[in-house]
Amino acid sequence: MTDRSPRTRPARREPVRNLSRRGFLGAASGALVLGVGLRLAPATAQTRAEGPAAVAPKPGTRVAAFLEIRPDDSVRLLSPFVEGGQGINTGLAQTIGEELDLDPARFAVECAPPGPDYAVVNGLRMTGGSFSTRSSFEAMRRLGATAREMLLRAAAAELAVPQASLTTGNGRVIHAASGRSLGYGVLAAAALALQPRDDVALKDPKDFRWIGKPVARLDMRDKSTGRAVYSIDIRLDGMVHAAIRHAPHLGTEPEAITNAAEVRAMPGVQAVERLPGAVAVVADTWWRARTAAEALQVTWSRPASEGVATVSAGFSSAAMLAALRDAPGPGVPAEQAGDPDAAFAGATRVVEAAYDAPYLAHAQLEPPSAVARFAPDGSLDLWVPNQMPELFQQVAAKTAGLQPDQVRIHSPMLGGFFGRHFHYGPASPFPQAILLAKATGRPVRVLWSREEEFGMDALRPLSFARFKAALGPDGMPVALETTAVGEGPIGRWFGALFKGPVDSSVVEGLDQKPYAIPNRRLTYVKVPHPVTIAFWRSVGHSMNDYFYESFLDEIAQAGGQDPFALRMTLLKDSARHRTLLQAVADLAGGWTRGPFQAANGTRRARGVSMASPFGSETATIAEVSLENGEARVHDLWIAIDPGRVVNPAIVKRQVESAAALGLSSTLLEQVVYEGGQRQARNFDAYPILDRARMPRVHVAIVESGAPMGGIGEPGLPGVPPAVVNAVAALTGRRLRSLPLAKETLSGA
Repeated sequence: MTDRSPRTRPARREPVRNLSRRGFLGAASGALVLGVGLRLAPATAQTRAEGPAAVAPKPGTRVAAFLEIRPDDSVRLLSPFVEGGQGINTGLAQTIGEELDLDPARFAVECAPPGPDYAVVNGLRMTGGSFSTRSSFEAMRRLGATAREMLLRAAAAELAVPQASLTTGNGRVIHAASGRSLGYGVLAAAALALQPRDDVALKDPKDFRWIGKPVARLDMRDKSTGRAVYSIDIRLDGMVHAAIRHAPHLGTEPEAITNAAEVRAMPGVQAVERLPGAVAVVADTWWRARTAAEALQVTWSRPASEGVATVSAGFSSAAMLAALRDAPGPGVPAEQAGDPDAAFAGATRVVEAAYDAPYLAHAQLEPPSAVARFAPDGSLDLWVPNQMPELFQQVAAKTAGLQPDQVRIHSPMLGGFFGRHFHYGPASPFPQAILLAKATGRPVRVLWSREEEFGMDALRPLSFARFKAALGPDGMPVALETTAVGEGPIGRWFGALFKGPVDSSVVEGLDQKPYAIPNRRLTYVKVPHPVTIAFWRSVGHSMNDYFYESFLDEIAQAGGQDPFALRMTLLKDSARHRTLLQAVADLAGGWTRGPFQAANGTRRARGVSMASPFGSETATIAEVSLENGEARVHDLWIAIDPGRVVNPAIVKRQVESAAALGLSSTLLEQVVYEGGQRQARNFDAYPILDRARMPRVHVAIVESGAPMGGIGEPGLPGVPPAVVNAVAALTGRRLRSLPLAKETLSGA
């Protein structure tokens, strides 16, 4: 299907066109929630189950939709999830292979095309929210067990023996009494013609061979040798390349291109197009397209002076933060326990603080791209990084003026997740590829330059929270009042599905805490952002756990308590959390806050935090020193309790990578708006964590037996507060605004 050689057809000149906003945005404008296509239509003949009397099956149950058993007894698995470094392909192979009795190394895994069979996440299909493994674990085990039972049944008929006399062994059905055996590949056709049974038995976990073991990742060799194919690598016969220049202010439009004729005459240029909020140049190579796009002289419409139709010329991060700080209360109740008013009235001491965290870019190393090709019959093939194939299929269909079944979505491996690959309207390149392919009659690859990516990326929202705690005569907190202010991606993009006054992505990490503070009140004040906001790794937890756990250290200081001891006391009702907190202390060789002198003579301190993100629990300790006015993190100890584990090696790597991103956001990262525009347009002005700043990361996995939690994101939220709490011990200053690079730090 793909051709990676850069063959092109002779260039042809095209006039400047103004491609319609209606076609571009389709259902994506305004209330285009991510829920488009989430409620899938009932299964049709395409989703028929095995057997002549079959009816449309429950998603995740039709063996033939997932497994192609090959003649060599290996398996091609069509995964409902997208691989983007989180290891889901390997985890699924382990889970299905365990019950199928087939070594996971014999699986070749691809992302499945859109279809109702793959809506295994509570009737939805999405790769995100650290939800893939935990949402599909039982279903994928049952799928493997069902396939194995069908193979046994087919073998029993072929060998004319009772099914109970057969066993399996890594891709073969064995009749020990006669010494005969049949490979899965020989039996596959007959087996898949059988009606699956609903009562197949699953393995006893004590007999697991692969689940719970550090099985090597299936994609390791391809990534190491450059064979892994990402969207940016796709090449098609006759494909041309497009570079984009977006409007300097979000929501403004190109009004005129004064030198279009000169640009069309540049080498290799085939078309100059106007797009909603952008201009594009199509050429025979991407570099020629980019060079030409940068040469365009464009007159843009003026941004609004105020409001949210566009990002106004006066918009700034500082002004947005001021709007959050000044937002009127009292807000919508999100959580309440006890009688906070009475507790505050009788308090021995009241502690108050306000925290904020900045806009953040995804800053992924793979720049956004998409390839669109119209077939002679008018149908569309689209290669696009995505986390929801069905959503992208429906938005692409609306953009192209087609029916969804006329759009074939190809989901390459992702160069990183972080919530970047949902559809965020103007922050997505694939509608541009569709419109340009339609306009030019050629397959088109759109690739955003790094500057365009930084200019258009959908951002983690700038956030603000206010805290007030009441302390009793023993210094222990008796009441906590929290106000979360802002807007989150769930409210922005999923609002039509998750109706209600409280945006969970604004309050998560602030609510449902395990600490035994008897009187609590959490309220939410909505303040919309005019910029495009998005999911970001660990979403609301990425800032809210920093807010909460830092303020908890302030409570400890005000009450004369050690922060570790305070947490242990407040966790008196949760043995699971106390065990985890003790586990991280043991991993770190014991708890001491400091400051203390390390073996090499440096003055250091430690900070501790806990977090409960995405169904898992974490406890984190950071050891920090100060160097040249900056925080230097030497070690991070992270204990994670995800309930149960499929692949401990993948868990460890995911925790390490999440910790790196959490530390990067703590020390360095921020998107700053001035005059309605982002100031950083590349990594030179948006520094991320480098190797010199990367600490040692020590991970302990504690399997409590609780329901399985997520893995990809939970390692992040505990890092910012642990680091900031250590910095407070070193400096005597409580830093309530990230990143730390905004401050010059010195010892107390």
